[in-house]
Amino acid sequence: MNKSALAGVRVADFTWVWAGPYAIMLLAYMGAEVIKIESRKRIDTARQGSITTGQTFSGWDSSSIFNNVNLNKLGVALDLSHPKGVELAKRIVGISDLVAQNMRPGVMDKLGLGYEALSQIKPDIIMLSSSAYGTTGPFREYTGYAPHFASFSGLAHMTGYSDGEPNILTGATDIRSATTAAFAILAALNFRQRTGQGQHIDLSSTEALSVLIGDSIMDFTMNQRSSTRNGNRDAVMAPHNCYRCQGEDKWVSIAVATDEEWAALCQAMGNPEWAGDGLFSDSSSRWQNQEHLDRLIGEWTINYSHYEVMERLQAHGVAAMPSFSAEELFSDPHLREREMATEVNHPVMGKQVVLNPPWKLSETPARVEKASPLLGEHNEYVFGELLGMPRQEITRLIDEQVIY
Repeated sequence: MNKSALAGVRVADFTWVWAGPYAIMLLAYMGAEVIKIESRKRIDTARQGSITTGQTFSGWDSSSIFNNVNLNKLGVALDLSHPKGVELAKRIVGISDLVAQNMRPGVMDKLGLGYEALSQIKPDIIMLSSSAYGTTGPFREYTGYAPHFASFSGLAHMTGYSDGEPNILTGATDIRSATTAAFAILAALNFRQRTGQGQHIDLSSTEALSVLIGDSIMDFTMNQRSSTRNGNRDAVMAPHNCYRCQGEDKWVSIAVATDEEWAALCQAMGNPEWAGDGLFSDSSSRWQNQEHLDRLIGEWTINYSHYEVMERLQAHGVAAMPSFSAEELFSDPHLREREMATEVNHPVMGKQVVLNPPWKLSETPARVEKASPLLGEHNEYVFGELLGMPRQEITRLIDEQVIY
């Protein structure tokens, strides 16, 4: 079996909810040994339920949401409000390469676990501090979660229909922030490998999303033009939209970038008489008259299923893809062939379907190897084997609710 890209890298993971845990799970996919540090005193809200889906879970080890963002990790229970708990956390950091946390700025410092303190323990430590607005600036002390990231970044203002409200995008923005965090960590690991130096990554989730709309920010900066919502339409291409198909709430997306693709679309539709109208003679005309054009294309797509439209248009070289439901995604032949999902056996919930890593590496494959940890599942391994603590000391600290 090929070696994992991050084999030998150990992470002390203090993250919780979504944005932090997902970032570190991406590292765990690549073979990093991740020790998730949590406590019954401060339960990760993802173990209890989901604001996005409205789900609640009975017991701290029965959350599919928690499982989905903590795969491949080890887990210990440690009360960081107890001085002995902080000392044990520092010992874990001492044998780690990376520390990750996404608490409000200042919390880790108050616990004695800020970057300055931890770099005294391990000078080349890399620390990720992920927060809503970063540790500097006027909003640094504010808490925030996914809708705040989307709103303050400007992304929500630009997402949605032109006659509708901004779309706050819910938990999807957590995942985008997390992906940025994972990339920053990989860059820091690469830098340390070359220089021997650690560093503190101060990540603002809001800014991680703002970079996705850099063209709009520059347009406002240079031209004082403020972009807004435009549904599924494009600034240049037309047709470029989602069109209703046969069935309840079934849609297909179609994007035409060139005159050649327009001709192919017309051929796929049987060259309807209206396609030769001067209103659609070139790309500029099609864009100027896209509302009328969308209506005509929709009158064609409604006669077919979204799969039929996709197959017909793709056969003619036109970009087209159904708007899949969750069930359709998991049963789609292409995504099955690409091994989008896999199964893990969770000791409490049983067999769970989870997403595989969203990339493929030929030499150092990323993989899902196990379900998320139960609360405190790996206390014996981490405190006993890695830290070398005697069994009686571990038992005493459990009784004192330090390991708790």
